[in-house]
Amino acid sequence: MIRSLYIAATGMEAQNTNIEVISNNLANVHTTGFKRSKADFQDLMYQQLRAPGMASATGTNSPTGIQVGLGVRTAAVSKLFTQGDFVQTGNDLDVTIEGDGLFQVQMPDGSVAYTRAGNFKTDNQGRITTSDGYPIAGSTDQILNVPADTRKIHVAEDGTVTVLQGNGNTPNKIGQIQTVRFINNVGLDAIGKNLFKQTASSGQPIASVPGINGYGALRQGSIEMSNVNVIEEMVSMIASQRAYEFNSKAIQASDEMLQIANNLRR
Repeated sequence: MIRSLYIAATGMEAQNTNIEVISNNLANVHTTGFKRSKADFQDLMYQQLRAPGMASATGTNSPTGIQVGLGVRTAAVSKLFTQGDFVQTGNDLDVTIEGDGLFQVQMPDGSVAYTRAGNFKTDNQGRITTSDGYPIAGSTDQILNVPADTRKIHVAEDGTVTVLQGNGNTPNKIGQIQTVRFINNVGLDAIGKNLFKQTASSGQPIASVPGINGYGALRQGSIEMSNVNVIEEMVSMIASQRAYEFNSKAIQASDEMLQIANNLRR
């Protein structure tokens, strides 16, 4: 059987995965804090018909070999943690990390997740939470609670959260937001809802006060949008679509060659 049938099939499968990754990027173009993904590919094993340097009949060594590749496969789909655009909202509970870092989120099972999405809310208990109601963890895993009589919330660049209560003009500190970094952000596990989980590949979270030691400072009243570039994704989609088409043409050509061989007469 002609190898090209299977080789081209791996190419079509790889480009199908690439289109799926691009589609997900485009679907999340307006998702707060979303980080685009990129598919990486690698060639498969080679069938070696003649090894490079093999001795020839004339007593010399062949300068090249004959190796036929057997296709391509998806090696990885990686998140790209570049900064997205900032959008000013004026909302006290919208917070952006200007630089490196992730917010800590307390999950219902007691574990901690991480996010770049800073469009926070308050729940019926006064806790500062994500849009899904998961509390934001401050320093030493402290949950930030906003008093019922709060009329103004201020988030400083270093994560200090203060409120003005009732008719008073003296700010009262209710906690401090710490951000974390990982040695390998790409190794984080994306679990949906703008959240990531720690894995063995990401390493342990390293917490710090925002704005020092290379951690990004916090900016109140703005949100970080997706880092998806629509034009770049559209160009990648066209290129992937054409590659898929070329591979399908290779399958068609292989089929025609098999048909010619099948129709041979002695």
